[in-house]
Amino acid sequence: MRETTDVDIALSIFDHQLVDGDGQNCGKVDDLEITGLDSDSPEVAEILVGGNAWRSRGVLGRLAARLSGDAVHVPWGEVGAVTSVVTLRRPAAELRLNRGDARWARIVRKVPGS
Repeated sequence: MRETTDVDIALSIFDHQLVDGDGQNCGKVDDLEITGLDSDSPEVAEILVGGNAWRSRGVLGRLAARLSGDAVHVPWGEVGAVTSVVTLRRPAAELRLNRGDARWARIVRKVPGS
């Protein structure tokens, strides 16, 4: 049996920092997939990070979503704790949250003073 906790999603989860199982920052909560909205007990199924999860964030969000592809879907079962950050149980690489790191590192490395 799972333990349930009432959480104000807007204040406690959206836009909060994700920290992986190794203690490294690995993104922010951009959107949530919620199931059971037509029932008495809706539940968060997944956290969406990056990509097309930004499409509801105005003009710049739609542009960024179009350029960056699909969001990463992190199952809610991977969440270890929700405090001032959302802590995940496994490393970012196992959850595909590091997929753009190498690409952006090559670009940022060329910027003077980076």
